[in-house]
Amino acid sequence: MELSRHRLVRELCSLALPAADYVVTGSGPLLAHGLRTVERDLDIVARGDAWKAALRLGEPAVPLSGYGCLVPLFGGDIEVFDRWLPGSPGPDAMIEAAEWVEGIPFTPLGDVLAWKERLGRPKDREDIRLIRRHLEMSEK
Repeated sequence: MELSRHRLVRELCSLALPAADYVVTGSGPLLAHGLRTVERDLDIVARGDAWKAALRLGEPAVPLSGYGCLVPLFGGDIEVFDRWLPGSPGPDAMIEAAEWVEGIPFTPLGDVLAWKERLGRPKDREDIRLIRRHLEMSEK
């Protein structure tokens, strides 16, 4: 499936956020690389004008991590954060390191793998396996 046809990606694109001011993170990069589906909860880290736009579109809240601020959009299907998880690089570093897939900035899979391994959450085990396998195959 073309990434641009995915419902969450269409919702994201409808926001018209300045692409230089955000990055898709969380499980979104797995979707971008075709490693798994994501039906809900597309995570975005934003700065500058993209963050200001998110604040105009929704009410800010405290994320489950208690770290930073998030704006849930589309009934929570898209969550725009002003920073990612504790121990992660800041928004500027994340956005500058983005890899582009179909014109959308995504966190590189190696970075996703690093924070998923660091967190060690049971819900991330399958993602870790999928990313490792994909990265190993890419190196061959």
